[in-house]
Order: sequence, then C-alpha cells, then structure tokens
Amino acid sequence: MSERSRALADAAVTALTARLDLAGQPAAPGPAELGALRWSARALTPGLAAIAAAAQRTGASSPGLREELGAIGRGAERAARQAGSAHRGALWVLGLLVAGTALDPGDPLAPAKALAAHPDRKAPRRPSQGSTVAARYGAAGARGEARAGFPHVRRALDALRAARDSGAAEPEARLDALLTIMSTVQDTGLLYAAGPHGLRRVQAGARAVLEAGGASSPAGRAELEAFGIALRERGLAPRGSPALLAGALFLDAPRYVSPRPGVTHHDRIDQG
Repeated sequence: MSERSRALADAAVTALTARLDLAGQPAAPGPAELGALRWSARALTPGLAAIAAAAQRTGASSPGLREELGAIGRGAERAARQAGSAHRGALWVLGLLVAGTALDPGDPLAPAKALAAHPDRKAPRRPSQGSTVAARYGAAGARGEARAGFPHVRRALDALRAARDSGAAEPEARLDALLTIMSTVQDTGLLYAAGPHGLRRVQAGARAVLEAGGASSPAGRAELEAFGIALRERGLAPRGSPALLAGALFLDAPRYVSPRPGVTHHDRIDQG
C-alpha cells in the first residue's frame, strides 16, 4: 500500500475526529459515547487506506471499482462496529471522497459523484433506515447526496470560507459550516426518528442561529445554546449533517486537495 493511500486515510480519520471534537455543536455526543466514537474512528484507517489504494490502482470511476469499494467499506464498518461505533454515514461520505481524491486530487467531487452513480450489485439486499425513509418521504438521503455531487459538502466549504473571511475563529467557522448543512439537508435519520415535522424543526433551528449572526456572534451563540437545549429535550440527534461536515473538513485539508475556484483551504485540518 502506498504512502499516499495511508496519508489519505489518515487525513480522513483526522477530519472525522475533528468533527467529533468540535466544541459547541448541537446534540453533541456525551463523554462516554464520544470516547467510543474516537476509538472506532481510528479503526476505519485500514479500510480507508484500502479504498484509496483500490482507486489509485483502478484509475477510473468504474462499476468494478464501485463494487470493490463496497466490499472494503462493509469490512471497515464491521471493524469500526467492533471498536464501538460503525460510523456508517461518515464512512460512506469519506470513503467516496477518499476514492475521489485518489482518482483526481484537483476535483475529487466529480469522480466521487460518478462512483456513487454505479450500483453495488454485491451489496446485501435488505432495507435500511435510509431506503425506508427515501421510499416514504422521497428524501434524497446519503445516496442521493453523493449522486448529486455532495452539494452540502460544497455549501459547507463555502460557509467555512465566508466565516473565516469575516474573522471568525476556526471552531466558530466549523460550527457555521455544520449549521449551514443542517439548515437544508434532508437527514434521513431525523426523518425516520421524528418525521417531517422533526426535520423541519431542526432545519429552522439551524437557520435561526445563522440568521442571528452565526456562532461567532453573541446573539448567534445564544441561539445555538437554545437550539442545543431544544434538541436534547426532544431527543433529536442529527447524524447526517456531522458526517457531511467531516467530508468538508477532509476536502479542506490543502495537503491532499488542490484549491478550486471559490474555495479557500485552511492551513490545518485539526485546529479547533
């Protein structure tokens, strides 16, 4: 396995850990859960490195590569579950983005989108929460997000740039990026647990923080605190948005992705 494959995997796990450790995020995991999530995130490293190596070896977003990545991903999910948490949503996002970066560092979203468009014919044929919700409500879900080229990852990168340009500290810029995702994404986990009303409540709460000035403003911080309390009281825990933020933080690492027009990359992925 090449040094670059390992480096891409390390960058992806660093992005996931940075997302987990982001202070002030609404519905953050508790201390015990956070410890298990950190430990199991490290268990994804070999699988993500294998994904990068497979993409480098194949060199194109082919149906065969999609099936190979699916098999690797299922193995990585099992390893992470044994370590404490499967990180299924983050693994889907980061796996495709790692493969996309291995295929085209200058524009990783394009090959990631092409990979997501191919069916995984070897995947188990059993319904999931995401597929159930997609059928019931017409939500795009994680697969739809990837097949559309990760529009919410793009929005998060734009939000990071805008917050940094306005003088926000890195943790606040990342919180604004997370809230930007939460304000519009169709989180199928929330739809499954709380239905359309619960999803709309979360989207409205995220928008209220941003409209109050974001995480770097006093009014925005007050809205963010109230938003977090409301989520805990209602037992709502968005999981799709943090997974997409991890993807944005991975692409934000300048050592692995060439800057694209309209995107300003930060110096380090692990600040915050």
